[in-house]
Amino acid sequence: MGGLLAVFQAAAGGTIAGNGKYTKKCQQFFEEKYGFRKTLLTTSCTDALEMSSLLANIEPGDEVIMPSFTFVSTANAFLVKGAKVVFADTQPAVPNIDPDPIESLITPRTKAIAVVHYSGIACDMDKIMAVAAKHNLIVIEDAAHAIDSYYKDKPLGSIGHFGAFSFHETKNIFCGEGGMISINDKDAQGRAEIIWEKGTNRAAFYRGEVDKYGWVDVGSSFLPSDILAAFLYNQLMNLEKIQNKRKFIWNRYNDLLKPLEKAGLLTLPVIPSYATVNGNLFYFLARSNEERDRMLAHLKKHGIQAVFHYLPLHSSPYFKDKHDGRSLPNTARFADCIVRLPFYYGLKKSEISYVAEKVASFYIRD
Repeated sequence: MGGLLAVFQAAAGGTIAGNGKYTKKCQQFFEEKYGFRKTLLTTSCTDALEMSSLLANIEPGDEVIMPSFTFVSTANAFLVKGAKVVFADTQPAVPNIDPDPIESLITPRTKAIAVVHYSGIACDMDKIMAVAAKHNLIVIEDAAHAIDSYYKDKPLGSIGHFGAFSFHETKNIFCGEGGMISINDKDAQGRAEIIWEKGTNRAAFYRGEVDKYGWVDVGSSFLPSDILAAFLYNQLMNLEKIQNKRKFIWNRYNDLLKPLEKAGLLTLPVIPSYATVNGNLFYFLARSNEERDRMLAHLKKHGIQAVFHYLPLHSSPYFKDKHDGRSLPNTARFADCIVRLPFYYGLKKSEISYVAEKVASFYIRD
């Protein structure tokens, strides 16, 4: 009901278009809590990534290095600007981009590195930022899964030049569809606001900084309705409660399934020492693709909706003829073997136990 009340209050306030009262309150929340230099709400994480692409001045012929194990939005944001996407493999134990081979993929045309913090687990950002600094590259963090998660003591989305977040209904906090860009490069903050406002300096006009506003740059309609921001703000006011519950669910799954890992039957998520768990999703790895598919069928038979996750982008129908032919074995393993278990705020302790019991019964049966 709190979310609906916030929506009614937004409507009663007379501003339901973008950049209203709740838009500003949400942005202020993120800037104060996580120390982002500047944030702007967007209609989706895809839009936040496309804004990052514009701010990075991605042009036809530029190259962007990114993982193949990600959603299509990560790649589309750069492909629509005419860039060439160069896919990298994941780490052997974590489905995040492996920083060690990145330097070998850099060419004179490389302009940016896009990293994805899968399931809210941080990439090895010190290594990635060091390579980027050495070659004068822009780093964009796809932090769609990574709200309230950290690399060492730094919030994800605050380390690269830009960060992109998702508030889709499947995420920790949500407003149906929605997103946000964090702008950590201070030189890009003014331009980000212009791009966000369709290429105009309207925001500066409303602040009294210019006497009229006009078209001053490229841009698009990236800002969401203030009604969505109002719903999101109510979620933010309950962030600690939401996060405590989601991290409980993650830890409960992990504890219940640990005996199966010790028996060599499955592999649980590996959390590097520099990363934190934010309760975005829970997965484990089956021992093969064939076993994974049988596991999903077994769980479905018992009324459990478990799913696999990304199909590798480098071998997708759209991109396979554009890929340079390199094998990405770690990416293939994660794509073949990941099982994602049911995960949402309202999941009951008894339901978590039931899911874990049915995962275990698959191996007992076999």
